Order: sequence, then structure tokens, then C-alpha cells
Amino acid sequence: MTWAKELEELRRREELAEEMGGSEKLAKQHGRGKMDARARLAALTDDGSFREIGKIAGKGHYDANGDLTGVRPAPFLFGKADINGRPVVATADDFTIRGGAGDAGIHRKMVQAEKMAHELKLPLIRMIDGTGGGGSVKMLEQIGATYIPAVPGWSDVVKNLETVPVVALALGPTAGLGAARVVASHYSIMVRGLSQIFAAGPAVVDGLGEAYRDGSTSHEEAKEKLGGSDIHTRNGVVDDEVASEAEAFARARHFLSFMPEHVGQLARRSNCTDPVHRKEDALLSLVPRDPKQVYSMRRCMEMVFDSGTVFEIGRMWGRAAITALARLDGWPVAVLASDPSFLGGSWDAKTAEKVERFVKLADQFRLPIVHLVDNPGFMIGREAEIAGTIRYGVQAMNAIYKASVPLGCIVLRRAYGIAGSAMSNAETFQYRYCWPSGDWGSLPIAGGLEVAYKSELEASEDPEAELAAIRERLYKVTSPFRSAERFNVEDIIDPRDTRPLLCEFAELAWRRLLS
Repeated sequence: MTWAKELEELRRREELAEEMGGSEKLAKQHGRGKMDARARLAALTDDGSFREIGKIAGKGHYDANGDLTGVRPAPFLFGKADINGRPVVATADDFTIRGGAGDAGIHRKMVQAEKMAHELKLPLIRMIDGTGGGGSVKMLEQIGATYIPAVPGWSDVVKNLETVPVVALALGPTAGLGAARVVASHYSIMVRGLSQIFAAGPAVVDGLGEAYRDGSTSHEEAKEKLGGSDIHTRNGVVDDEVASEAEAFARARHFLSFMPEHVGQLARRSNCTDPVHRKEDALLSLVPRDPKQVYSMRRCMEMVFDSGTVFEIGRMWGRAAITALARLDGWPVAVLASDPSFLGGSWDAKTAEKVERFVKLADQFRLPIVHLVDNPGFMIGREAEIAGTIRYGVQAMNAIYKASVPLGCIVLRRAYGIAGSAMSNAETFQYRYCWPSGDWGSLPIAGGLEVAYKSELEASEDPEAELAAIRERLYKVTSPFRSAERFNVEDIIDPRDTRPLLCEFAELAWRRLLS
């Protein structure tokens, strides 16, 4: 006797699971320009590598004789897969089944996916499309009572943030727990026009009255105004926006290529064909002599790091700082860089928040930090004070001082005040190089000359000529070479030597991490 009958039932149940929400619901999903959950899992992971767990879980329907007539699958899929040839836990919400609502699912599947990641030390990818939790008003009537909210398995979500890389892709409207699952990640992506994130969706907000609708005339418009990527990639809720699901999958794979599989393991070096001693003449003229002129820090990064490896994160928020992953002679590094084209590079509250989060990410996953500095200080003024800039700035500085990974600095131009001093931990060895364009101090001298030299100017027969003479004297005093004389800066370098010296830093930093 064999088990052929049972295997036949297994195949039938698997076929029913593959139908997901049915042909009509799948057609609606595809009609919205969205891939279905199974197609997403196949597109994200290496070809043929996804092995589903709990495929036949769901709600079975039986006739009077107890024979199976159909199955409504659970709206959550997960399993083991490979990305870039390395094992991961891949998950996807199925919007075709009750819009991915948690009350249509089996909580244990989601909990087991989270447990699998940290217990087996595997990176976790969440593809989120729906609420992913909670319940409905109808469900309360069915239960006959309400309840105090609790999220099954949230402690595992927290543990994953401490132990493995977590990537979240918002691939549709996500509310409540679904939104929380997006945010509880190390790297998150939205698809422009396709994804929205809400604490509560438009239907709930509508119940609060006209003032909350912001003039929206349709449900689709309301979703975008309430929680579209224009909002959440600029306030720091989500890191990046992309134009398509395919681009989201590519960026998720790219991010993971820089990461180790878990905390305690080190990231991997890649093959590098870019010469270590490559020197770019364009660096000589990158920083303008006029201190009020801006330049492209991103251009500098493309010239300094391994060609084509700069992977920027969070470009649309905290814009006075650029945060990116990149490689130097194949070694992965975390890059923190000033952006003088936004607020002159001054750290506002959002920039400081972004810096703190990124430095903690680098330290957690043991990536050496390269800091390209042109920072005139914390943002000043009434709005900056209202935003609590100094608190966020100090928290960013604390993160830099607490980081235990090697940190190397290149000071391209300005480093003023407390924010300027946050370039690195001054209590440790300063692996630092400065360009001849360096300009630093406790505060910019140019802005306070009239006050500092008020009596001399008032006594002068030609105040303008006197002020020009004072400027000329101070220009010589503020020369970076004067600082180098006193060893207040370690070395002033030819800007063309930046790449070779940073590659040397990366090699020494990774030598320490690997020892």
C-alpha cells in the first residue's frame, strides 16, 4: 500500500494555493499595474531558488461529508530563497486575498517567518501590500467582543532589527501593522504611484471630517495625498522611492550585496578592476575658491570610490548629508558626505537624524565609515530651534563617538562648530586628511569681523580699507597650513591622492575588522 491518495490531495491543495485569490482578483491586481505575490517572489530571488514554507495553509471548505471543496489560502507567503547566491528569508503579502488583511491570515506564518530569520541568521525581505494585521469592524461583531491590541511576534521583529539585515518593500497601500512592518527595517523602498503608507487609511481619515481630506476628490488621490512616496521619502519614514517593482527588487538585491548575512559575520569583498592608484585631475578644481559657491559632492564620490559602486540611500530627506554604501578596492564601506548644494551643508534636524541612523547601521553591520566633510555647522535660526536641531545634532555626534568601526575623514572645505567637530571621534586616532581648500574653526571668521574689530573700524579714516586689511591678515592666519604647523590637522594632501589614501584606509580598516 502506498500513500498515493494523500499525495494526490497534497498536489490538489498546492494547486488551490497557487490560485491565490482567484482569477478575478488576480486580474484586478494586474490591472492596477501590480505583480501578484508569487510573481514578486520569483522576480526578487535567484531563479528557481524559492522554496515555500506553509504553502497549503489557509481556510479549508468542506461539504457535508467532510470532503474538501476548496481552500482560501493565507494571504502571506514565505520561504527560503537565494539572493546573489546567498540564503535569505523572503516574504510577500497577497493582496488578492482580502487585501492582505491580517484577519484573513494565520498569524503563525508571519511569526515563523520572522523567527526563521534571526534563529537561522538569514537576511529578511518583506514585500508588503495590505494591512498585514489587525482586524475589521465586521470581525468584532463576529467575535462578539473587542480586545486590547497586541501584535503576535513583534518581539521577533525587534530581534531581527538587532541581528540580521531587514529590507522592506512597500508594493501597494499599507496601513496599520503593514505600515509598521515597512518602517521596522534597515532599508525600505516605495514604488512611486503604486505604494502608500498610512497609520490609518483614507477611509478611516474620512470619518474624521472634511479637514482631514486635504481637498481630495477621489479615493486614489486621497491615498497619494495622505501617504504617497512624495511624503514618506522626504520625511524619513522610508529610505527610497523607485519607478517600478523591478527597480525595487534590483535595489533590494544591491543593498544586500553590501551587507553580511547577520550581525557577527563580516560583509564580503568583491573583485575590483578599478586601479587603486587612480588619480582624477578633476578633483583639483572641484572645490571653488569662492567660499559662497557650491559644488557637487556626488561628483567627488564617483571619482573617489570604485567605479559604479556608489549606492546612495535616503537621497530625498535629510538632504544636507549624503549617505551611501560604496566600495574601495572591493572592500565595502559606509559613506557619509556633506552636500554643500543644500543649506550649504549645514546640519538641520532631519539631516542629523539621518546621520545618526546611518552611522548606527554601519556600526551594527561592521562597515568602516568614510566621512567626506564640508560642514559649516548646525542650522541656525528660529525654525532650526523649533525643530530641536541641537538635540538631534548631539544625538548624531554621540552615534559617531560611540561607533566602534574604523572611521576615516577627508576634510574638503569647512568644519565649523559642534557639527564640524562631529566629523569623527576626536578622542581616538584621527585617520584624517585635509585638502588645501580646508577652512575650519569654532565659528566662521568672515561673519563676525565688523563686531570683533568695531573699535578699530570706527577709529579708521577709511573703514572699508581697514576692513579689507583685516581680512587679508586673517586670511593668512586661517590658512590650513598654519593648522598643519601645529599638527592640529594630520596631513594636507593633493586632492588627487584621495582615492589611493582611502583605499589604504579601507585595507587597514578591514585588516582590523578581520583580525
